[in-house]
Amino acid sequence: MRLVFAGTPETALPSLRALLDSPRHEVAAVVTRPDAQSGRGRKLQPSPVAELAQEAGIEILRPARAGDPEFLDRLRLIAPDCCPVVAYGALLPQSALDIPAHGWVNLHFSLLPAWRGAAPVQHAVLHGDEITGAATFQIVKELDAGPVFGVVTEKVRPGDTSGELLARLAESGAGLLAATLDGIEDGTLEAVPQPAEGVSVAPKITVDDARVDWSAPAMRVDRLIRACTPAPGAWTEFRDLRVKLGPVRLAPEAPALAPGRIAASKNTVLVGTATHPVELGEVRPQGKRAMSAGEWARGVRLTEDDRLG
Repeated sequence: MRLVFAGTPETALPSLRALLDSPRHEVAAVVTRPDAQSGRGRKLQPSPVAELAQEAGIEILRPARAGDPEFLDRLRLIAPDCCPVVAYGALLPQSALDIPAHGWVNLHFSLLPAWRGAAPVQHAVLHGDEITGAATFQIVKELDAGPVFGVVTEKVRPGDTSGELLARLAESGAGLLAATLDGIEDGTLEAVPQPAEGVSVAPKITVDDARVDWSAPAMRVDRLIRACTPAPGAWTEFRDLRVKLGPVRLAPEAPALAPGRIAASKNTVLVGTATHPVELGEVRPQGKRAMSAGEWARGVRLTEDDRLG
């Protein structure tokens, strides 16, 4: 099939590579978000998908909105049979959905209808799901509600961050997306409507959401920090300044500490929660580099009155 691929971040790259390598499909162009400011110099940088498309010599479309008339006219001229989508990051109007004969097929990183929305992997980690996966579905006007072509499952490992889990799903999902497009071309694959039961929503996790509540149980603290790694980054306060935190280790064997209370030894830095303490891993003070919790504790010279939060 003749394809126009829509995607923006690194998460979309395994799928784009799989389709570029496929002998059955032609990627005629990519649609991606406009170049964005990045780095200390705030220079405009192309998206990872745009960079890969440039390397492959493929036309790049960067509409400010997917409903822009110029973009829609160009898409009609390219005349794709189908538009696969992976983490594009913008809403698609009906005027765009109607152009390809086989519509727009999205790779979503959850087992639909669970975790519809912008942050399915983060919410799977945050809520302690043991199994998640990826699904391909036909895009319709309602958010992530279209009929499903296929799924792959993935076990959520006990120490998974959202970044680690998403990286695995991006790879397995790429194979699923390629197989879905093969089946659509063959006429052997039919999308099945999602069940009305079991719908859950995964809205974007904001910086405010990523603030650690030390009065919560240790398991909740652990899940929140892993869900927010690498983005937006879990954080707490220490001496009225923000401190970002990497994943922690549950320490049920340690003596109890009041929520937020810090206990540092030569090798460990423990913090109290509503249940048992957690052991800090990486710490990044405001305006400074990331460091081990032990290095941070030695540098700040902890007192008995110090606590987090």
